[in-house]
Amino acid sequence: MDIFTIISILVVISATFGYINARFMKLPNTIGLMSITILFTLIVLALSYFDDTLLEKEKELISEIDFETVLLDIMLSFLLFAGALHTSFQQLKVQRKPILAFATLGTITSTFIVGVFIYYLLQIIDLRVDFIYCLLFGALISPTDPIAVLGILKQVNAPKKLETKIVGESLFNDGVGVVIFLTIFQIAKGGSDITFGHVAEMFVVEVIGGIALGLALGWITYRLLKSIDDYDIEVIITIAAVMGGTVLAQKLHLSAPLAMVTAGLLVGHDTIRNTSMSEVTEQYVDKFWELVDILLNTILFVMIGMEILVLTFDMEYILAGILAIPLLLFARFLSLMLPIKFYAKKLDFVPKTNLIMTWGGLRGGISIALALSLSQEMHRDLFLVITYIVVVFSIIGQGLTVGKLIKKYTKEE
Repeated sequence: MDIFTIISILVVISATFGYINARFMKLPNTIGLMSITILFTLIVLALSYFDDTLLEKEKELISEIDFETVLLDIMLSFLLFAGALHTSFQQLKVQRKPILAFATLGTITSTFIVGVFIYYLLQIIDLRVDFIYCLLFGALISPTDPIAVLGILKQVNAPKKLETKIVGESLFNDGVGVVIFLTIFQIAKGGSDITFGHVAEMFVVEVIGGIALGLALGWITYRLLKSIDDYDIEVIITIAAVMGGTVLAQKLHLSAPLAMVTAGLLVGHDTIRNTSMSEVTEQYVDKFWELVDILLNTILFVMIGMEILVLTFDMEYILAGILAIPLLLFARFLSLMLPIKFYAKKLDFVPKTNLIMTWGGLRGGISIALALSLSQEMHRDLFLVITYIVVVFSIIGQGLTVGKLIKKYTKEE
Protein backbone atom coordinates (compact mmCIF):
# COMPACT_ATOMS: atom_id res chain seq x y z
CA MET A 1 0.00 0.00 0.00
CA ASP A 2 1.56 3.33 -1.04
CA ILE A 3 1.91 6.35 1.28
CA PHE A 4 -0.79 8.41 -0.46
CA THR A 5 -3.33 5.58 -0.12
CA ILE A 6 -2.52 5.13 3.59
CA ILE A 7 -2.87 8.87 4.28
CA SER A 8 -6.09 9.02 2.25
CA ILE A 9 -7.64 6.11 4.16
CA LEU A 10 -6.66 7.65 7.53
CA VAL A 11 -8.11 11.05 6.57
CA VAL A 12 -11.37 9.48 5.30
CA ILE A 13 -11.73 7.38 8.49
CA SER A 14 -10.88 10.42 10.64
CA ALA A 15 -13.45 12.59 8.83
CA THR A 16 -16.12 9.88 9.11
CA PHE A 17 -15.55 9.26 12.82
CA GLY A 18 -15.19 12.99 13.45
CA TYR A 19 -18.57 13.58 11.82
CA ILE A 20 -20.19 10.81 13.90
CA ASN A 21 -18.76 12.36 17.06
CA ALA A 22 -19.75 15.94 16.16
CA ARG A 23 -23.22 14.90 14.98
CA PHE A 24 -24.24 12.35 17.59
CA MET A 25 -21.82 11.84 20.51
CA LYS A 26 -20.65 15.45 20.96
CA LEU A 27 -17.61 14.45 23.05
CA PRO A 28 -14.30 16.37 23.00
CA ASN A 29 -12.62 15.43 19.71
CA THR A 30 -9.74 13.44 21.20
CA ILE A 31 -12.02 11.37 23.45
CA GLY A 32 -14.76 10.88 20.84
CA LEU A 33 -12.43 9.86 18.01
CA MET A 34 -10.46 7.36 20.05
CA SER A 35 -13.63 5.87 21.59
CA ILE A 36 -15.32 5.44 18.19
CA THR A 37 -12.16 3.92 16.67
CA ILE A 38 -11.76 1.40 19.50
CA LEU A 39 -15.45 0.51 19.29
CA PHE A 40 -15.20 0.12 15.50
CA THR A 41 -12.12 -2.11 15.84
CA LEU A 42 -13.82 -4.28 18.48
CA ILE A 43 -16.86 -4.67 16.17
CA VAL A 44 -14.51 -5.64 13.32
CA LEU A 45 -12.87 -8.22 15.63
CA ALA A 46 -16.29 -9.63 16.52
CA LEU A 47 -17.36 -9.78 12.85
CA SER A 48 -14.12 -11.61 11.99
CA TYR A 49 -15.58 -14.78 13.52
CA PHE A 50 -17.98 -14.82 10.54
CA ASP A 51 -15.93 -13.02 7.88
CA ASP A 52 -12.38 -11.72 8.50
CA THR A 53 -12.10 -9.63 5.30
CA LEU A 54 -12.52 -6.26 7.07
CA LEU A 55 -10.22 -7.30 9.93
CA GLU A 56 -7.46 -8.31 7.51
CA LYS A 57 -7.80 -4.97 5.69
CA GLU A 58 -7.52 -3.05 8.98
CA LYS A 59 -4.52 -5.16 10.05
CA GLU A 60 -2.87 -4.50 6.69
CA LEU A 61 -3.39 -0.76 7.14
CA ILE A 62 -2.02 -0.66 10.69
CA SER A 63 0.96 -2.87 9.76
CA GLU A 64 1.89 -0.39 7.02
CA ILE A 65 2.06 2.51 9.50
CA ASP A 66 5.25 2.93 11.51
CA PHE A 67 3.49 4.63 14.44
CA GLU A 68 6.73 5.47 16.26
CA THR A 69 8.33 7.18 13.25
CA VAL A 70 5.13 8.92 12.11
CA LEU A 71 4.45 10.41 15.54
CA LEU A 72 7.92 11.09 16.97
CA ASP A 73 9.73 12.13 13.77
CA ILE A 74 6.92 13.86 11.85
CA MET A 75 3.66 14.70 13.65
CA LEU A 76 5.03 15.64 17.09
CA SER A 77 6.98 18.67 15.86
CA PHE A 78 3.91 20.12 14.11
CA LEU A 79 1.64 19.43 17.11
CA LEU A 80 4.03 20.92 19.67
CA PHE A 81 4.74 24.02 17.55
CA ALA A 82 0.99 24.58 17.07
CA GLY A 83 0.31 24.07 20.79
CA ALA A 84 3.11 26.42 21.83
CA LEU A 85 2.06 29.05 19.26
CA HIS A 86 -1.33 29.40 20.98
CA THR A 87 -0.05 29.28 24.58
CA SER A 88 0.01 32.54 26.54
CA PHE A 89 3.66 33.58 26.80
CA GLN A 90 2.89 36.10 29.54
CA GLN A 91 1.21 33.50 31.75
CA LEU A 92 4.02 31.08 30.97
CA LYS A 93 6.57 33.67 32.03
CA VAL A 94 4.80 34.19 35.38
CA GLN A 95 4.53 30.42 35.96
CA ARG A 96 7.93 29.53 34.45
CA LYS A 97 9.58 28.29 37.66
CA PRO A 98 6.94 25.73 38.70
CA ILE A 99 6.50 24.65 35.05
CA LEU A 100 10.26 24.08 34.75
CA ALA A 101 10.21 22.12 38.01
CA PHE A 102 7.23 20.00 36.89
CA ALA A 103 8.74 19.30 33.46
CA THR A 104 12.24 18.37 34.69
CA LEU A 105 12.32 17.38 38.36
CA GLY A 106 8.73 16.10 38.23
CA THR A 107 9.32 13.94 35.13
CA ILE A 108 12.59 12.50 36.47
CA THR A 109 11.02 11.80 39.89
CA SER A 110 7.97 10.21 38.26
CA THR A 111 10.22 7.99 36.11
CA PHE A 112 11.95 6.51 39.16
CA ILE A 113 8.80 6.20 41.32
CA VAL A 114 6.91 4.47 38.50
CA GLY A 115 9.92 2.22 37.84
CA VAL A 116 9.95 1.05 41.48
CA PHE A 117 6.15 0.61 41.66
CA ILE A 118 5.95 -1.37 38.40
CA TYR A 119 8.96 -3.55 39.32
CA TYR A 120 7.28 -4.74 42.53
CA LEU A 121 3.83 -4.97 40.92
CA LEU A 122 5.19 -7.31 38.23
CA GLN A 123 6.98 -9.37 40.89
CA ILE A 124 3.71 -9.79 42.79
CA ILE A 125 1.86 -11.12 39.72
CA ASP A 126 4.83 -13.36 38.90
CA LEU A 127 6.18 -11.48 35.88
CA ARG A 128 9.98 -11.32 36.21
CA VAL A 129 11.29 -8.14 34.61
CA ASP A 130 14.65 -6.46 35.27
CA PHE A 131 14.49 -3.12 37.08
CA ILE A 132 16.16 -1.22 34.20
CA TYR A 133 13.25 -2.15 31.90
CA CYS A 134 10.73 -1.05 34.53
CA LEU A 135 12.63 2.25 34.70
CA LEU A 136 12.38 2.47 30.92
CA PHE A 137 8.61 2.06 31.24
CA GLY A 138 8.61 4.82 33.88
CA ALA A 139 10.30 7.13 31.38
CA LEU A 140 7.88 6.42 28.53
CA ILE A 141 4.70 6.74 30.64
CA SER A 142 5.67 9.85 32.68
CA PRO A 143 5.27 12.56 29.98
CA THR A 144 1.76 13.99 29.84
CA ASP A 145 0.02 14.87 26.58
CA PRO A 146 -0.73 18.56 25.83
CA ILE A 147 -2.64 17.50 22.72
CA ALA A 148 -5.21 15.54 24.70
CA VAL A 149 -5.74 17.98 27.56
CA LEU A 150 -5.69 21.40 25.83
CA GLY A 151 -9.13 21.15 24.21
CA ILE A 152 -10.72 19.87 27.41
CA LEU A 153 -9.27 22.74 29.49
CA LYS A 154 -10.59 25.31 27.01
CA GLN A 155 -14.03 23.67 27.04
CA VAL A 156 -14.42 23.96 30.83
CA ASN A 157 -13.01 27.51 30.84
CA ALA A 158 -10.27 26.62 33.35
CA PRO A 159 -8.49 29.54 35.11
CA LYS A 160 -5.58 30.74 32.98
CA LYS A 161 -3.00 30.17 35.72
CA LEU A 162 -4.11 26.53 36.04
CA GLU A 163 -4.35 25.97 32.27
CA THR A 164 -0.86 27.41 31.80
CA LYS A 165 0.65 25.09 34.42
CA ILE A 166 -0.91 21.94 32.93
CA VAL A 167 -0.30 22.83 29.27
CA GLY A 168 3.15 24.36 29.92
CA GLU A 169 4.26 21.27 31.84
CA SER A 170 2.93 18.99 29.09
CA LEU A 171 4.63 20.94 26.29
CA PHE A 172 8.05 20.75 27.96
CA ASN A 173 7.85 17.36 29.63
CA ASP A 174 7.23 15.72 26.25
CA GLY A 175 10.71 16.79 25.17
CA VAL A 176 12.30 16.06 28.54
CA GLY A 177 10.51 12.69 28.78
CA VAL A 178 11.74 11.60 25.34
CA VAL A 179 15.33 12.55 26.30
CA ILE A 180 15.08 10.61 29.61
CA PHE A 181 13.65 7.62 27.73
CA LEU A 182 16.44 7.66 25.12
CA THR A 183 19.06 7.98 27.87
CA ILE A 184 17.74 4.98 29.84
CA PHE A 185 17.24 3.11 26.54
CA GLN A 186 20.97 3.51 25.81
CA ILE A 187 21.84 2.26 29.29
CA ALA A 188 19.53 -0.74 28.92
CA LYS A 189 21.04 -1.52 25.53
CA GLY A 190 24.68 -0.74 26.31
CA GLY A 191 25.02 -2.11 29.84
CA SER A 192 28.30 -1.35 31.62
CA ASP A 193 29.80 0.64 28.73
CA ILE A 194 27.62 3.65 29.59
CA THR A 195 29.04 5.94 32.30
CA PHE A 196 27.27 8.56 34.40
CA GLY A 197 29.29 11.29 32.64
CA HIS A 198 28.13 10.05 29.24
CA VAL A 199 24.50 9.98 30.40
CA ALA A 200 24.71 13.50 31.88
CA GLU A 201 26.40 14.84 28.73
CA MET A 202 23.78 13.27 26.46
CA PHE A 203 20.95 14.67 28.58
CA VAL A 204 22.38 18.21 28.73
CA VAL A 205 23.24 18.32 25.02
CA GLU A 206 19.78 17.11 23.98
CA VAL A 207 17.84 19.43 26.33
CA ILE A 208 19.96 22.61 26.30
CA GLY A 209 20.85 22.14 22.64
CA GLY A 210 17.19 21.64 21.70
CA ILE A 211 16.11 24.82 23.51
CA ALA A 212 19.01 26.80 21.99
CA LEU A 213 18.09 25.59 18.50
CA GLY A 214 14.45 26.55 19.15
CA LEU A 215 15.50 30.07 20.18
CA ALA A 216 17.60 30.41 17.02
CA LEU A 217 14.77 29.12 14.80
CA GLY A 218 12.26 31.42 16.48
CA TRP A 219 14.52 34.46 16.07
CA ILE A 220 15.26 33.72 12.39
CA THR A 221 11.54 33.15 11.72
CA TYR A 222 10.71 36.44 13.46
CA ARG A 223 13.28 38.39 11.38
CA LEU A 224 11.97 36.85 8.14
CA LEU A 225 8.33 37.56 9.01
CA LYS A 226 9.16 41.13 9.99
CA SER A 227 10.97 41.87 6.72
CA ILE A 228 7.98 41.16 4.43
CA ASP A 229 4.20 41.59 4.37
CA ASP A 230 2.85 38.65 2.39
CA TYR A 231 0.68 36.26 4.38
CA ASP A 232 1.07 33.37 1.92
CA ILE A 233 4.86 33.36 2.16
CA GLU A 234 4.79 34.04 5.91
CA VAL A 235 2.68 30.94 6.56
CA ILE A 236 5.10 28.92 4.42
CA ILE A 237 8.03 30.33 6.45
CA THR A 238 6.48 28.97 9.67
CA ILE A 239 6.06 25.55 8.01
CA ALA A 240 9.70 25.67 6.86
CA ALA A 241 10.81 26.52 10.41
CA VAL A 242 9.10 23.41 11.77
CA MET A 243 10.18 21.01 9.02
CA GLY A 244 13.70 22.35 8.58
CA GLY A 245 14.18 22.70 12.34
CA THR A 246 13.08 19.12 12.97
CA VAL A 247 15.49 17.71 10.37
CA LEU A 248 18.32 19.87 11.74
CA ALA A 249 17.62 18.79 15.33
CA GLN A 250 17.66 15.12 14.29
CA LYS A 251 20.94 15.55 12.40
CA LEU A 252 22.58 17.32 15.36
CA HIS A 253 21.12 14.82 17.90
CA LEU A 254 19.23 17.56 19.75
CA SER A 255 15.71 17.42 21.12
CA ALA A 256 13.37 18.31 18.25
CA PRO A 257 10.29 18.48 20.57
CA LEU A 258 11.97 21.05 22.85
CA ALA A 259 13.20 23.01 19.83
CA MET A 260 9.68 23.20 18.38
CA VAL A 261 8.08 24.20 21.70
CA THR A 262 10.67 26.97 22.17
CA ALA A 263 10.32 28.22 18.59
CA GLY A 264 6.51 28.17 18.82
CA LEU A 265 6.49 30.13 22.06
CA LEU A 266 8.85 32.73 20.61
CA VAL A 267 6.93 33.19 17.34
CA GLY A 268 3.64 33.29 19.28
CA HIS A 269 4.86 35.90 21.78
CA ASP A 270 2.48 38.91 21.73
CA THR A 271 5.26 41.46 21.20
CA ILE A 272 6.80 39.49 18.33
CA ARG A 273 3.37 38.93 16.76
CA ASN A 274 2.58 42.66 16.89
CA THR A 275 5.92 43.72 15.40
CA SER A 276 6.39 40.98 12.77
CA MET A 277 2.90 40.21 11.44
CA SER A 278 0.09 42.29 10.01
CA GLU A 279 -3.42 41.61 11.29
CA VAL A 280 -4.23 39.59 8.14
CA THR A 281 -1.02 37.53 8.43
CA GLU A 282 -1.70 36.83 12.09
CA GLN A 283 -5.18 35.52 11.26
CA TYR A 284 -3.86 33.27 8.48
CA VAL A 285 -0.97 31.92 10.60
CA ASP A 286 -3.30 31.21 13.53
CA LYS A 287 -6.00 29.58 11.39
CA PHE A 288 -3.49 27.49 9.45
CA TRP A 289 -1.85 26.10 12.59
CA GLU A 290 -5.22 25.53 14.26
CA LEU A 291 -6.25 23.46 11.22
CA VAL A 292 -2.96 21.52 11.25
CA ASP A 293 -3.44 20.89 14.98
CA ILE A 294 -7.01 19.60 14.50
CA LEU A 295 -6.18 17.47 11.43
CA LEU A 296 -3.11 15.78 12.96
CA ASN A 297 -4.91 15.31 16.28
CA THR A 298 -7.79 13.63 14.49
CA ILE A 299 -5.50 11.25 12.60
CA LEU A 300 -3.38 10.58 15.72
CA PHE A 301 -6.26 9.49 17.93
CA VAL A 302 -7.73 7.33 15.17
CA MET A 303 -4.32 5.62 14.90
CA ILE A 304 -4.17 5.17 18.69
CA GLY A 305 -7.58 3.49 18.61
CA MET A 306 -6.45 1.13 15.82
CA GLU A 307 -3.25 0.15 17.66
CA ILE A 308 -5.37 -2.29 19.69
CA LEU A 309 -4.74 -4.74 16.83
CA VAL A 310 -1.00 -4.99 17.66
CA LEU A 311 -1.56 -5.92 21.31
CA THR A 312 -0.82 -9.34 22.79
CA PHE A 313 -3.97 -10.35 24.68
CA ASP A 314 -2.43 -12.09 27.70
CA MET A 315 -4.51 -12.01 30.92
CA GLU A 316 -1.43 -11.34 33.07
CA TYR A 317 -0.51 -8.37 30.87
CA ILE A 318 -4.07 -6.99 31.04
CA LEU A 319 -4.13 -7.44 34.84
CA ALA A 320 -0.80 -5.61 35.11
CA GLY A 321 -2.22 -2.74 33.02
CA ILE A 322 -5.35 -2.40 35.17
CA LEU A 323 -3.37 -2.52 38.44
CA ALA A 324 -0.85 -0.01 37.06
CA ILE A 325 -3.48 2.74 36.70
CA PRO A 326 -3.82 3.70 40.42
CA LEU A 327 -0.07 3.25 40.93
CA LEU A 328 0.74 5.67 38.11
CA LEU A 329 -1.74 8.24 39.42
CA PHE A 330 -0.19 7.98 42.89
CA ALA A 331 3.31 8.27 41.40
CA ARG A 332 2.29 11.45 39.54
CA PHE A 333 0.75 12.88 42.72
CA LEU A 334 4.01 12.27 44.61
CA SER A 335 6.19 13.70 41.82
CA LEU A 336 4.21 16.97 41.80
CA MET A 337 4.03 17.36 45.57
CA LEU A 338 7.38 19.04 46.24
CA PRO A 339 7.27 21.69 43.45
CA ILE A 340 3.64 22.56 44.30
CA LYS A 341 4.35 22.93 48.02
CA PHE A 342 7.38 25.10 47.26
CA TYR A 343 5.62 27.49 44.84
CA ALA A 344 1.99 27.37 46.03
CA LYS A 345 2.08 30.43 48.30
CA LYS A 346 4.40 32.47 46.08
CA LEU A 347 2.20 32.16 42.97
CA ASP A 348 -1.31 31.79 44.44
CA PHE A 349 -2.19 28.34 43.09
CA VAL A 350 -5.85 27.37 42.68
CA PRO A 351 -7.25 25.02 45.38
CA LYS A 352 -6.28 21.33 45.06
CA THR A 353 -3.76 22.04 42.29
CA ASN A 354 -1.97 18.75 42.96
CA LEU A 355 -5.18 16.73 42.66
CA ILE A 356 -6.27 18.55 39.47
CA MET A 357 -2.84 18.23 37.82
CA THR A 358 -2.63 14.56 38.79
CA TRP A 359 -6.02 13.76 37.24
CA GLY A 360 -5.49 16.22 34.37
CA GLY A 361 -2.11 14.75 33.41
CA LEU A 362 -3.40 12.70 30.49
CA ARG A 363 -1.15 10.20 28.71
CA GLY A 364 -1.33 9.89 24.93
CA GLY A 365 0.32 8.94 21.68
CA ILE A 366 3.90 9.69 22.75
CA SER A 367 3.80 6.96 25.39
CA ILE A 368 2.45 4.42 22.87
CA ALA A 369 5.06 5.44 20.27
CA LEU A 370 7.89 5.00 22.80
CA ALA A 371 6.48 1.64 23.92
CA LEU A 372 6.42 0.48 20.30
CA SER A 373 10.14 1.33 20.01
CA LEU A 374 11.09 -1.22 22.70
CA SER A 375 12.76 -4.46 21.66
CA GLN A 376 11.37 -7.89 22.55
CA GLU A 377 14.24 -8.26 25.05
CA MET A 378 12.85 -5.18 26.84
CA HIS A 379 9.44 -6.90 27.20
CA ARG A 380 7.83 -4.86 24.42
CA ASP A 381 4.55 -6.81 24.37
CA LEU A 382 4.03 -6.52 28.14
CA PHE A 383 4.78 -2.80 28.35
CA LEU A 384 2.79 -2.04 25.19
CA VAL A 385 -0.34 -3.62 26.71
CA ILE A 386 0.16 -1.76 30.03
CA THR A 387 0.78 1.52 28.18
CA TYR A 388 -2.29 1.09 25.97
CA ILE A 389 -4.59 0.35 28.93
CA VAL A 390 -3.21 3.36 30.84
CA VAL A 391 -3.58 5.67 27.81
CA VAL A 392 -7.16 4.56 27.07
CA PHE A 393 -8.19 5.01 30.72
CA SER A 394 -6.36 8.35 30.82
CA ILE A 395 -7.98 9.79 27.68
CA ILE A 396 -11.49 8.46 28.25
CA GLY A 397 -11.78 8.06 32.05
CA GLN A 398 -9.77 11.06 33.19
CA GLY A 399 -10.55 13.15 30.10
CA LEU A 400 -14.32 12.92 30.63
CA THR A 401 -14.14 13.81 34.33
CA VAL A 402 -11.28 16.30 34.69
CA GLY A 403 -13.58 19.15 33.62
CA LYS A 404 -15.96 18.43 36.52
CA LEU A 405 -13.01 18.29 38.91
CA ILE A 406 -11.72 21.66 37.68
CA LYS A 407 -15.17 23.26 37.95
CA LYS A 408 -15.64 21.87 41.48
CA TYR A 409 -12.42 23.34 42.86
CA THR A 410 -12.21 26.56 40.81
CA LYS A 411 -15.80 27.80 40.87
CA GLU A 412 -14.86 30.56 43.28
CA GLU A 413 -11.96 31.69 41.09
